[in-house]
Amino acid sequence: MPITLPADLPAFDVLSREGVMVMSDTRAARQDIRPLRIGLLNLMPKKIATENQFARLIGATPLQIEFHLIRMTEHQTRNTAAEHMEAFYRPFQAVKEERFDGLIITGAPIEHLPFDAVTYWDELREVFAWTQTHVHATFGVCWGGMAMINHFHGVPKHMLDEKAFGCFRHRNMAPTSPFLRGFSDDVLIPVSRWTEMRQPDIDAVPGLVTLLGSDQVGPCLVEDAARRALYIFNHFEYDSGTLKEEYDRDLAAGKSIAVPVNYYPDDDPARTPLNRWRSHAHLLYGNWINEIYQTTPFDLAEIGKTPA
Repeated sequence: MPITLPADLPAFDVLSREGVMVMSDTRAARQDIRPLRIGLLNLMPKKIATENQFARLIGATPLQIEFHLIRMTEHQTRNTAAEHMEAFYRPFQAVKEERFDGLIITGAPIEHLPFDAVTYWDELREVFAWTQTHVHATFGVCWGGMAMINHFHGVPKHMLDEKAFGCFRHRNMAPTSPFLRGFSDDVLIPVSRWTEMRQPDIDAVPGLVTLLGSDQVGPCLVEDAARRALYIFNHFEYDSGTLKEEYDRDLAAGKSIAVPVNYYPDDDPARTPLNRWRSHAHLLYGNWINEIYQTTPFDLAEIGKTPA
């Protein structure tokens, strides 16, 4: 079954050309089934690229999904056209009375700031509280995952001396987890961050379980069953060229940036990078969607009223 998107959203044409099953919202309305309602709280500056990345993963599942784009209410992006934001996004304050089967909260390029120094931190904390009453399952990604695990459990983020940048091997630490169904014993995952969460801090919180971790860059995927949440600190959703774009951008700006680890063939930036994480990205998000489908109430009004 396809993902439901507005026919004029750029991702509709992008995913259609890639062979992803997409359906216009008008066509979906004629089908007599309840699609899953998945929200994307997009905190990234390049909104359209991020929409495409997550819609591509969510749209690969065999279920019909309504994809809702959400933004912070007062924060105004400077990197995406106002017309696009007006046409396709709704502010959180406009959706907070609604219920969702799933919500993805993206990263944001503000990891150098203390959480409480972020201009929209108070509203984001409101979002986190809202997920416990109006969202069946939440997926916090990179800074979004760090912010969630800090809000709910006080787990601190730590600044790195050097940027963790490249593709790093991660161990499958919970092979029986339904979220890792079909996973190999180790997986390659893109990483791009100046901060880290540390395993001893996570281990100190009862109920948190690390599913994927790396000896080089630390914990990656953490399950928080009591909050019906997953926190991932790295970037399965990245396109093949995303790390290259970041590397080229920083070089052009005259910044000191190392070649991303284990990304280019023979670590040669003149060569085209290969995508070696796509299949596991689809597995992870497909497993997440499947777990939502298996456990979410059919009646949307019941979401948030029953324990995980």
